[in-house]
Amino acid sequence: MVQLQALILAGGQSSRMGEDKALLPIQGQPLLQRICQVALQCTSEVAVITPWPNRYHAILPPTCEVILETPLVATFSPQGPLVALAQGLVHLQRCQSPADWVLLLACDLPNLSAAALQAWAATLATTSPPAIACLPRQYQRWEPLCGFYRPHCLPNLQAFITQGGRSFQRWLAQQPVEALPWGDDQSPLSEHRRLLFNCNTPEDWQLIQSVDLT
Repeated sequence: MVQLQALILAGGQSSRMGEDKALLPIQGQPLLQRICQVALQCTSEVAVITPWPNRYHAILPPTCEVILETPLVATFSPQGPLVALAQGLVHLQRCQSPADWVLLLACDLPNLSAAALQAWAATLATTSPPAIACLPRQYQRWEPLCGFYRPHCLPNLQAFITQGGRSFQRWLAQQPVEALPWGDDQSPLSEHRRLLFNCNTPEDWQLIQSVDLT
């Protein structure tokens, strides 16, 4: 059984949504709170990285740690999920018992399923040693914000960021990555595609409210 930690990203500007996605209500609870509760069914070690810890403190489960996301030198805004992952990994590696894998999750996945994540986690023990990540793949692209990363990818990731890299896809294209089991159903509302549906716009949010995607 692999040792797992979870890192949840809550640093987006929600500019297309027009309001903070992390606080949108899903079945009576804020979306970020729901993501934390799903992650806690996979591991007891869950951390949220955000530039605004005070904004979310009251809604987080008491066992969830909060990591302050800090801007890079000479900037005043969050630098995107790749930088947040690097900062989160730095913090998590200070733990007494670093994990074999880190489950990275965006905070805007309303259909996230603990059962699906647990099934994926069960496959990690057979991942080839060179692979730095194990991720879903669809439409010829990796889905980097709902997947698993080996903590030892950190030096490589930091080097990429130092060189100005901010794109997950470009970084992953340079790395050995394995695909998580996906199944044969290619329909837009297949189980895994529902799992990865994220809310970026008011139209996305209306869809979640009006259609049973779970």
